[in-house]
Amino acid sequence: MPSKPAAIYALVGDEPFLQLEKLRQIIAQFPADVQRIDIDGQRAELADALDELRSFAMFGGADAGKLVIVRDADDLLSRYREQLEDYISKPSDSATLVLRLSSLPKNQRIYKLIAKIPGAIVPCDPPKEWELPKWIMDRAKSEHKLAVAPDAAKILAERIGAQLGRLDSELAKLALASTSGKISTDDVMHAVSFQREQEMWELTGELTKGDVSAAVKRWRNLVELDPSTEFRAVTWLAMWLEEMKLALSGKTAGIAWKYKDRMPLLIKSAEKYGSSGIARAVDQLAEVDKRSKSGLGEAKDNVERFILSLG
Repeated sequence: MPSKPAAIYALVGDEPFLQLEKLRQIIAQFPADVQRIDIDGQRAELADALDELRSFAMFGGADAGKLVIVRDADDLLSRYREQLEDYISKPSDSATLVLRLSSLPKNQRIYKLIAKIPGAIVPCDPPKEWELPKWIMDRAKSEHKLAVAPDAAKILAERIGAQLGRLDSELAKLALASTSGKISTDDVMHAVSFQREQEMWELTGELTKGDVSAAVKRWRNLVELDPSTEFRAVTWLAMWLEEMKLALSGKTAGIAWKYKDRMPLLIKSAEKYGSSGIARAVDQLAEVDKRSKSGLGEAKDNVERFILSLG
């Protein structure tokens, strides 16, 4: 991905962890005071996005620019394909548009237009099963400064599967525990098996049940046990909201193994929130992430306020 932001980005794929990871990399290219606008592609009109892209930033410095992020952009693209193609042909020079898409066929004109921009097409598909050990080793080296032995990576892949968020969290725990920077099969086998991830799973389970009080109690216990939890919470909660959207749309095949007997409860909760409620929660979580990274309040307190807002 180039160091200077492009005018257009298309995050293409159905892996929420990768989309959020790539989105963070894009945001990191902007000044801290960039004006960020998040738009729900299922509800918004194209004019909403174009107005934001073509208007000047109200806040921030002269060079801060604007960043317009359209989640669930497949729906917006299907409704306004030609108009989007026109915009991409002559994009604003003071704003960046990020389209979060589940797919973008290469034979479409819009793909070819975006592909002309270096680094603008960003694949976000999970690795195949046989590719997971390599992904684990590469991720450990680049993000956690760890050298994971091939056999250790294979064990992690077998135990967790293609849950990239959980894999990354486990690597983070192994990095904190390691004194040598090297991870063997014994390190993996003797590590505390995914205790924090299980507790976060239970926290989102309380939210799924609608018990915000229990969720807050679990959150406070998590932070007390592991202060670094506050820096991974946004990713966990964002993935839960993505799964709520899948449940609402009936696209549960990819998460059926994860929820099993909890699936009816997830669907019921998603229906209670509705698309507008889930979208609102996504917007609030994006604001939590922005405030925490800008030093506006403690991250753990910002997350707790977000959990309470779900009540």
